[in-house]
Amino acid sequence: MKELGSLGRYILSVFFLFSVTLVLGAPGKELRLTLEQAIGIALSDNPTIRVAEQDVELKKVSYKEAWQTLLPTVDLTGSINYTVKAATMSLNGNNFKMGRDATSTWNGALAVNLPLYAPTVYRTMSMSESDMALAVEKSRASRLDMVNQVTKAYFQILLAQDSYDVLLEGYAFSERNYEVVKAKYEQGSVSEYDKISAEVQMRNLKPGLVSARNALNISEVQMKVLLGISDAELHIVIDDSLKNYESAVSRQGIVRDVSLSGNSTMKQLELNETLLQESIKMQRTGFFPTLSLSYQLQTQSLYNDNFRFWNYAWSPSSTLALTLSVPLFRASNFTKVKTARIQLEQLGENRINTERQLRMQLQTYQDNMQACTEQMESNKESVAQAEKGRMIAQKRYEVGKGTMLELNNSEVVLTQSQLAYHQAIYDYLVAKADLDYLLGEDVIQ
Repeated sequence: MKELGSLGRYILSVFFLFSVTLVLGAPGKELRLTLEQAIGIALSDNPTIRVAEQDVELKKVSYKEAWQTLLPTVDLTGSINYTVKAATMSLNGNNFKMGRDATSTWNGALAVNLPLYAPTVYRTMSMSESDMALAVEKSRASRLDMVNQVTKAYFQILLAQDSYDVLLEGYAFSERNYEVVKAKYEQGSVSEYDKISAEVQMRNLKPGLVSARNALNISEVQMKVLLGISDAELHIVIDDSLKNYESAVSRQGIVRDVSLSGNSTMKQLELNETLLQESIKMQRTGFFPTLSLSYQLQTQSLYNDNFRFWNYAWSPSSTLALTLSVPLFRASNFTKVKTARIQLEQLGENRINTERQLRMQLQTYQDNMQACTEQMESNKESVAQAEKGRMIAQKRYEVGKGTMLELNNSEVVLTQSQLAYHQAIYDYLVAKADLDYLLGEDVIQ
């Protein structure tokens, strides 16, 4: 997903907020979501994303502040000095009064300063640009992380829903089976052991059903937190199933040779390296001279014995100065340059180690995806065989050639096969989401 402009983000936010408002106004307060809608709402409403965008704005302001240092500064100052008793100077036996008692002196000045050559400021501007680029990349990392979290939360809800449906179907089958066996027992056609076995099988599924429902509720709460929804009564409805992603799991190929050029961590390390290089250059500017131009317009009035300043005798003056400052020796400059060089070397070592770890994670995600693909294909066949086995066991029991134990075992095997099938698809999708996050993909396919 490419970076949207301000207008595009505003329109997108209004669209999603309008959609959510319509849904919340419906009876039962349900929010129906697709994966794309969930990601869109999270990117527009989550506080983490807004904070990251505000950081970018702060860096833009810092960049403006850097180049504004090159603009002239204008200061207007004024002072009033009242002489209660003027000092007396003695020279060769003669006394001279340094001023007049009980008089005031008024001063006013307008000072304009303009830096003509300021190498430190130029490097600061360059660092501000790199710092702003780093803030933009951090904002993108926040978006990637949010997409990753929302995607995994979405698939977590699907896993919880599918698991609950599987257990609910198994419980319903066991309940129907128990009613049939109970009726047969009351007629005397089956033993009490069969009735007890059917009842135990039904009751054993109840705790798992409750746990699955609780897991579904927890998954919905996690999704609400990511979407910035605080309404506890709102129910998230997702008309989707992990089975719909079976074809995507089957046709996805595992590409071993992939690039980490889009990885946000690596990009941030590169930008930090650029910042340190700029920092070294900026520290070196401490050895360079600076040149500035200043102009001052001043006026003053001396020895006034009243406060009718409009009648004072004002004496204006002005000066124009060109100032050159050459640093001859500053020990701290050498230390700062050496410190920045050491930090740059440390960053290089960290970058190598980080790339190794990312490569290892990349291989792990790809291996997991490959394993999940094979497991899903195997579990799919297991589900088909388990359904056939349960049907056979049920027919055998109905004609009196099978036992209740066979029927119960066939139902357990079918439930386990269905749960493993959905779990394999979920594990693949989560590994794919983590892989996309690692590679810096903005949209999860």
